Amino acid sequence: MMYSLDVIIEPLIRTRLEVLYSNLLKTNSDYIDLSTSCDQYFKQIRDSVPDNLQHVIFLYEDTQISLQAILENSIYLQGFKDALHLFDEVKNNLD
Repeated sequence: MMYSLDVIIEPLIRTRLEVLYSNLLKTNSDYIDLSTSCDQYFKQIRDSVPDNLQHVIFLYEDTQISLQAILENSIYLQGFKDALHLFDEVKNNLD
């Protein structure tokens, strides 16, 4: 069975992104501040929405997380492809 590049390296991407986010939360003050603010704002929104619409907030948040995951994987995969292409170009020019 043949697998595409994105399927083969998906576990690598997931692990790499987890490490990246973990490092950002430990070392990047701008990221820490923005992440904290974002969490606070979303909590305010969630708290202000009536109980009968809380499911909409959940669906929105779930959709945003799914979109972010697709975007992150696509960006990482494109960077990986670009690096392979660049490596091939450099290798061909050295031969």
